[in-house]
Amino acid sequence: MNKNLRVKEGESMLKKLSFSTLGAALLVCGMSTAAFAAGDEIALAALKYFTVSVFTAGFAIALAAFGGSIGQGWSIRNSVEGIARNPESSGKVTVTMLIGLAMVESLVIYTLVIALILIYAHPQAGAIAALFGGGH
Repeated sequence: MNKNLRVKEGESMLKKLSFSTLGAALLVCGMSTAAFAAGDEIALAALKYFTVSVFTAGFAIALAAFGGSIGQGWSIRNSVEGIARNPESSGKVTVTMLIGLAMVESLVIYTLVIALILIYAHPQAGAIAALFGGGH
């Protein structure tokens, strides 16, 4: 019974993720339609750059999170195995493991920073703002 509940929760999460991805894709398509209607070549190029930046940032975060999770899981597994073999070394192994986990997590955080820079600090921000009626 409990296993079936977990499977249904997983399916529900997958449906939510699918709908949010679909919503983001429709938003991007709507933005590109507005760019074609405007006919401004610079704004259109800026919007394409922004769209590619968003997809690149999302892919980079997904890849970094996946790699970081695998690395952290492997590190924890090996640390626990080492402590199981030699319980007296648990203090040193735990400290070393925590420092290693912080290093792995910092790589994922660096990827997040670069992704945010790709999304929010691009050179064509003024052209995109002008396309939608704003300006810098």
